[in-house]
Amino acid sequence: MLVQLERGVKPTPLFAIIPLMSELTDFIEGRNPVVEALRAGRPINRVMLSKNVQRHSTIAEILRRAREQGIPVEHVDDLALRKYSASGSTQGVIALTAAKEYVSLEDLLGISRGKKEDALYCVLDGIEDPQNLGAILRTADATGFHGAIVRARRAVGLTSAVARASAGALEYVPVARVANIAQSLEMLKKENVWAIGIDMRGDRDYTAVDYRMPVAIVVGGEGTGVSELVRKRCDILARIPMKGHVSSLNASVAAALVMYEAFRQRNRQS
Repeated sequence: MLVQLERGVKPTPLFAIIPLMSELTDFIEGRNPVVEALRAGRPINRVMLSKNVQRHSTIAEILRRAREQGIPVEHVDDLALRKYSASGSTQGVIALTAAKEYVSLEDLLGISRGKKEDALYCVLDGIEDPQNLGAILRTADATGFHGAIVRARRAVGLTSAVARASAGALEYVPVARVANIAQSLEMLKKENVWAIGIDMRGDRDYTAVDYRMPVAIVVGGEGTGVSELVRKRCDILARIPMKGHVSSLNASVAAALVMYEAFRQRNRQS
């Protein structure tokens, strides 16, 4: 039986970002190249800034534009910059480019309206493994999801490894990057989109939720699951029943199960 509903920053540690950087194919080094990339609106995952860099006008502009564009800035040791520098002359700053440009929440809502379908999004609360993100985007494309939402910090961005793992799906699934998942869910709820958190403590089976209404399925990060603050913002907490000895599923597998249930409900014959 389906449940039908009605409705009226802390910096990332260096050790957390180094594995992600090795997956990228392009770095922009130096103050002027980085500021020009920001001025041009080039998609950037994050900016690495030396803790010892001299704060002058160009650095100030880099910080301002990164803040305005929602790009995380990591303050790191010079050793980290040198390790990932191709030229050996970073001038205290490196930008890590994204494999694809991000969209906004408003863009995602516009895509749903353009399709004349009820909103259908996958919200990822801290996915760090590029293989998982790529697999989720591949499933999102296969199941007709209108887009995905990822957080900017403590999560993998749209790296080349993600593009490869998605098997081309990255080109077809719009991805919005946000600073705060909980606040983004509140914004979506104002647009009558229901937040469905996938959590082992959920009070109902995931197949008992009606995904034909406007929904955003929320999947937590590897090992941590949905964060407490985000969990509180969810309208429904749904669980995936398990019988074996392990306590949880891989994040991309859990996402795939729920996305295909949404696909099944939305495409079954009346």
